[in-house]
Amino acid sequence: MEDLTDVYNELIMEHSMNSYNKRKLEKADFSEMGHNPNCGDEITLELKMNGNIIEDMAFSGHGCAISQASTSIMIDTLKGKTIEEAKDIIKTFIEMIKRETTDEEELKKLEDAIAFRNVSNMPARVKCALLAWHTMEDMLKNFNKN
Repeated sequence: MEDLTDVYNELIMEHSMNSYNKRKLEKADFSEMGHNPNCGDEITLELKMNGNIIEDMAFSGHGCAISQASTSIMIDTLKGKTIEEAKDIIKTFIEMIKRETTDEEELKKLEDAIAFRNVSNMPARVKCALLAWHTMEDMLKNFNKN
């Protein structure tokens, strides 16, 4: 039987190497840049809304495998969700990485993003995994102001 960790690692590698979410989004409604000064990772998230629903998302930029994969998987996880659902998922992801939640039922909503669960054991990688999620969180805070 394949180890779950191997499956997660494959998923992360796949998303970091050839992410179909890494592209320019035509007519994006919102754009937010995220930067991790520790390692130089830089991403720009683009968001297209349809009312309260995240219709499409894309990203550009550069960084390590963890930050690139985390960004791509976050996009897959949040696409089609409402702003409120997205905020809830982001909060859960951040809590999982910071080991503030281990509730399996709660973690199910993360879908593939649960692959980053073990990042909490690698302190140097925590910021890499969280970069896109914090950037998205900032974008959604601003979204409510508009």
